[in-house]
Amino acid sequence: MSTEVHVVGYARVSTTDQNLDLQERALRTAGCDHIRSEKRSGSSKTDRDELRVALDMLRQGDVLMVTRIDRLARSIGDLQDIVRAVRAKGASLKAVEQPIDTSTAAGKCFLDMLGVFAEFETNLRRERQLEGIAGAKARGVYKGRKVSIDPAKVKQMKAQGMGPSAIAKALKIGRASVYRALTV
Repeated sequence: MSTEVHVVGYARVSTTDQNLDLQERALRTAGCDHIRSEKRSGSSKTDRDELRVALDMLRQGDVLMVTRIDRLARSIGDLQDIVRAVRAKGASLKAVEQPIDTSTAAGKCFLDMLGVFAEFETNLRRERQLEGIAGAKARGVYKGRKVSIDPAKVKQMKAQGMGPSAIAKALKIGRASVYRALTV
C-alpha cells in the first residue's frame, strides 16, 4: 500500500461560457497531482460527476484542493456532506485562495463560516432574481416562456382516440405535458 500523499484538485464553473483556466492554473501551481474540472452549477452536489471522481480518488492522508470554497459548494449542507466524505477517506480539504485546511481547528472554523456566507450569497441572488421577475411582470415586460404546446391540438388528438403516450410521441413532448394540456 502506497503512503505517498496525493493532492487532488477540483475546479468548477457554473456556465459553459465561463473558463476553467485560471482555477486549473492555480491548482497546478499549488501542487495538485490530478485536477478534475467541470462546468456545473454549485447549488447542488448532484450530477457533479467530476466532484464524485475527485472524492473517489482520495486516500488516507491525501488532500482535496480547491481555489475557493464556493467552487466546491453553495450550500452549507452540501459543503458539510463533502467535508464528511473527505474526512471519511482520511483526507483533508484545502483552498488555495482562502486560509482553509481542515486538518486544523482554525481551518475547520473558517470553512464553516465561508460555507454559511456562500449559501447566504446564493439565497440573496435567488431573492434578487425573483424580485426582478416580479417587477418585469408588473411592467408587462416578462411574459414567461412562449407556449410550446397547443392544448387544442392535444385535445383533438385525444378525441381521435390517441392515448397520452402516442400524443406525447407524435408532438415530441412529455406525457405530463399531455395530461396538463388535457386539463386546460
